[in-house]
Amino acid sequence: MLGPFYVGGVRSREDTMRFLLLMLVFVTTGAWASPELWRSEWPNTDFNRTNVESWGEILSGGPPKDGIPALSDPNFISVRRGRGLTDREPVITLELAGQTPRAYPIRYLMWHEIVNDQVGGVPVAVSFCPLCNSGITFDRRVQGRVLNFGVSGKLRYSDMVMYDRETESWWQQATAKGIAGVLTGTELTQLPSWMESWDQFKARNPDGLVMAQPKFSRRYGANPYQGYDSSSRPFLYRGENPPHDIHPLARVVRVGGRAWPLTRVREEQGVSEAGLRISWEAGQASALDADSIAEGRDVGTVRVRDGAGMDVPHDVMFAFAFHAFWPEGTWMLGQN
Repeated sequence: MLGPFYVGGVRSREDTMRFLLLMLVFVTTGAWASPELWRSEWPNTDFNRTNVESWGEILSGGPPKDGIPALSDPNFISVRRGRGLTDREPVITLELAGQTPRAYPIRYLMWHEIVNDQVGGVPVAVSFCPLCNSGITFDRRVQGRVLNFGVSGKLRYSDMVMYDRETESWWQQATAKGIAGVLTGTELTQLPSWMESWDQFKARNPDGLVMAQPKFSRRYGANPYQGYDSSSRPFLYRGENPPHDIHPLARVVRVGGRAWPLTRVREEQGVSEAGLRISWEAGQASALDADSIAEGRDVGTVRVRDGAGMDVPHDVMFAFAFHAFWPEGTWMLGQN
């Protein structure tokens, strides 16, 4: 999965199977379960400062540090010039007050996972972890300085471990918290953003901006994880399955420590509870289904707003990741 597609594009099915077998050996033997093995790659990371209880939770995804190249200061073009994107394919939308709305296509984030950007006076990091379908945006300002984020090449419970280039502390993408290094325990501020279809973004923001295609050689628009979100189990995941017979790769809407199954939100055509209004609208393709992102099955678009109608930070992630990082979280299952 992650490794073969990381550098130089997609390899053959035989290469992929060899890689999966190799990674299975690492998972079952507990290899790479000590920071001592990483010190040569991470000499500036203080592994004595950490809140990771067991280093066996962290595995290599295959590539080295920066093997997936995060983007910084991307170029943007107007919506009207955004050719090449298809109507149903997903983008991460960021609409900050007083700023032109921006769309970050998943076709690019699939291969880069982090975009360091500046929207007005706000430095942001837009992130997408394909293995847990987590697409969230952070404010990059921490303790009076602006951090720049990269991809470490490590996974914890199949979620991307980010790092900042200023202190080389490690950060859990799904929780926005520092997990190793001098910034352990620090939490990034999550900003309201959401995944929707390119067509939905265009219709609401005809004068908006969309991130231009990066100048890398990648199969932009292709999904290197074909069929992943209908798999029986997450790739490289060593944790427990979710409770309540929820499939580990079912999507849930996470707001703080609560999770609403997407099936419930869709079937009820929206949910209003816990001071929130969670809406659902058809039209967005799954990025992790078909070989072409644009051909993925319809998973719909979620928006989360508070009682005043303001957008609320949230995530639409796989159920296994919510259970892994919020084991005491609340499952919003509705009435039986």
